[in-house]
Amino acid sequence: MNTPAHLIFAAAVYAKPERTAVTVAALLGAFMPDASLYFLVAWAQFVQDIPPRVIFSQLYFSPAWQQIFAIDNSVFVWGGIMAAGLALKKPVIQAFAGAGLLHIGLDFLLHHDDGRPHFWPLSNWIFESPVSYWDPRAHGRVIGLIEVALCAVFLGVLWRRYSPRKLPRIIIVLAAAGTVLPGVMFAMMFGS
Repeated sequence: MNTPAHLIFAAAVYAKPERTAVTVAALLGAFMPDASLYFLVAWAQFVQDIPPRVIFSQLYFSPAWQQIFAIDNSVFVWGGIMAAGLALKKPVIQAFAGAGLLHIGLDFLLHHDDGRPHFWPLSNWIFESPVSYWDPRAHGRVIGLIEVALCAVFLGVLWRRYSPRKLPRIIIVLAAAGTVLPGVMFAMMFGS
């Protein structure tokens, strides 16, 4: 899934208007499995001047990048964080870990040939899902539409949950725009 969709899904599950820290923790947890990807892509593209096609066809699949992804997408790492949150009875940690686990669970199901090793350190095996959230060769157009539709539903839920608060509603509108931007960015980067 696209990162904005992960944030929207996590907010729909964990965001609590009366518990700002829990909401922020959930959003951070939803972002963290993709944080290293954003950093590595930004470094490669803007510092090393590597074209996006090379980044996503070669560097993304390199052993070095995959090792980083293995750590921040490990069900065991996130499960350990959740266990700590449950043991300490800390809703902030639970929301953070729950959002991270939701993220990697959805990614597990929606990455065709670009998945990550979710079972590190026990295994570097990567599940190849029959469907993709983006790749048209693996039903990406259909899955992408379902993702956008679910985001719209969840944004509606959040809109109602945060009524009539102005700042959260501005963020919700920005999140709605964020569900469209990845498709525009992919089209610009890859010319499709």
